[in-house]
Amino acid sequence: MSGRPIDPTGSEKKGSSGRTTEPRKVVEIFCDGACQGNPGPGGWGAILRYQGTEKEISGGEPDTTNNRMELTACLEAIRCLKEPCRVVIQTDSQYLAKAFNDGWLEKWQQNGWRAAGGHPVKNRDLWEELLRLTARHQITWRWIRGHAGHPENERCDRLAVAARDHAARATRPGGGRPGQTSKA
Repeated sequence: MSGRPIDPTGSEKKGSSGRTTEPRKVVEIFCDGACQGNPGPGGWGAILRYQGTEKEISGGEPDTTNNRMELTACLEAIRCLKEPCRVVIQTDSQYLAKAFNDGWLEKWQQNGWRAAGGHPVKNRDLWEELLRLTARHQITWRWIRGHAGHPENERCDRLAVAARDHAARATRPGGGRPGQTSKA
């Protein structure tokens, strides 16, 4: 055992030999989705923060649901991570936070991707991708109240609404095609 103190934050990870390897980077993710009609044109926005540096990402779809946009915001943010990290994800989506924090995902999988009422889980494709992407990270899920003045949540909402509006315009004749935007 080395003479260094134990990291109380748990940022160190153990390698297969049991030795401590390099600490994981701590990244904050804030994410939100927006939809005009449900279904309808939708957008998502996310902010990634590492050591004070931020990256904003957003995108939209011409015909989607609000829950799909909430999940997509989180998925796209996690896709930006280049290595295993400790991640704190803050979302105003109880659907997303409770799925991880309250064991919904485990129950759905145990029930053959069926919800409590016996019907198929909606957005299974996105949930499976989220499970795949989150497996390499140490993630803490935090629910925050939406539209309550949380600065990063409000910024994510503005990104999502702008992407939603772009997706809605793009579905009109001559409006182009919706896509993903990135702002460093």
